[in-house]
Amino acid sequence: MTNEELRQSLLANPKNGYEELTTQQREEMEGYAAGYAAFLDACKTEREATAWAAAEAEKHGFKALTPGMELNPGDKVYYVNRNKSILLAVMGAQSLSQGVNICASHIDSPRMDLKPNPLYEDSEIAYLKTHYYGGIKKYQWLALPLAIHGVVCKKDGTTVTITIGEDENDPVVMISDLLPHLAGEQMQKTASKVIAGEQLNLIVGTEPIEGEGSDLVKLNVMKWLNDRYGIVESDFLSAELNIVPAGKCREVGLDRSLLMAYGHDDRVCSYAELEALFNIGTPAKTAVCILADKEEIGSAGISGMRSEFFEHFIDGMCRAQGVNLFDCLANSFCLSADVSNAYDPNFAETCDKRNNSLLNYGVSICKYTGSGGKSGASDASAEVMAFIRKTFDESGVIWQSATLGKVDQGGGGTVAIYMANRNIPTVDAGVPVLSMHAPWELVSKLDCYETMLACKAVYLSK
Repeated sequence: MTNEELRQSLLANPKNGYEELTTQQREEMEGYAAGYAAFLDACKTEREATAWAAAEAEKHGFKALTPGMELNPGDKVYYVNRNKSILLAVMGAQSLSQGVNICASHIDSPRMDLKPNPLYEDSEIAYLKTHYYGGIKKYQWLALPLAIHGVVCKKDGTTVTITIGEDENDPVVMISDLLPHLAGEQMQKTASKVIAGEQLNLIVGTEPIEGEGSDLVKLNVMKWLNDRYGIVESDFLSAELNIVPAGKCREVGLDRSLLMAYGHDDRVCSYAELEALFNIGTPAKTAVCILADKEEIGSAGISGMRSEFFEHFIDGMCRAQGVNLFDCLANSFCLSADVSNAYDPNFAETCDKRNNSLLNYGVSICKYTGSGGKSGASDASAEVMAFIRKTFDESGVIWQSATLGKVDQGGGGTVAIYMANRNIPTVDAGVPVLSMHAPWELVSKLDCYETMLACKAVYLSK
């Protein structure tokens, strides 16, 4: 055997995915990317993503799971949890005692939220005060067009949906930055202190209403909100209003190979899970899709992955078949579909290139995440890694393996640990992202498409 033959048979030989795509697959990839872009434009919050997923599920024949419902192979059910997370399932040919195949992702993204008492006026400028949500670089959110998305629940029981800044005829809001001519002291600060959290105040108006008083600009803004939405200032106390970048998903690169948008982390994997689930027929094992909330702040709370809404959903199906919930979980498998960091040559010093995701090399399998000695990680076993490799290879999925940066550089986590805590073998895999957690993130169309195929392979595995 020649050395070249030995290399081919013994050494790993990762390839750029474009070397392997057929013409038909390229066409499918472009169609998939267009659908994903439309999803991103419609879903900038977890509430919007949940509502969109439920509506699409109904179109694909899914029905809301109800107590006592008879479930047969091929039946499709879903469960909306508090309007901020959703679970869906396609019933398999096998009993639930054999377990289920799960793809779990999250639909919340880093952003800013309005404080409960946000509106004030200073020097005849009206502002809204915010509290940032998730891990952001605060300075990246200055001098950008921003939009307001969310709901206001009024005392009379009605709920008002608010979206300001997405329509081309809408106004936007913005946080001002300091001009460089006066920024000598600011530029000496570390990046984390260039702007303080309490300075992330949105400019929402400067025109005073006619009359007397010291709060005429604030009053004019409140009148605008009342005229348009029928709300008063005290209604902010029972509101969830999120501040996100204004604008649509755009193709990036002269070859249009990348997508730039807000919220790739982790709606890119959420969409992949949904599209795969909608197109699998009747699987051998029941296929379950989880779109959870609150991952960016630790998965806590009633709509996060630490909540028992997952057990509630699975147990509802198990009861219909007379199956013990814990037997089902012990025989299940979970793909924690979350993004990884794509290797960026501009910041090469942060990564171990041999063990980092690359753009256009397909879905990225992460054996573990965590930080500081794998703290907070769900470290997939050798058996689990062998299973996922075999599953992807047999389905023709283009994939790569990765870790999150250099060992002592930092780290992060996913919902994997909370699925594994339920005695479910779990591994992370997802789309590599450039500029993760920035207002605008970048992903490869190819990696998005392959992640959808990866989710499909997991749903159909036996």
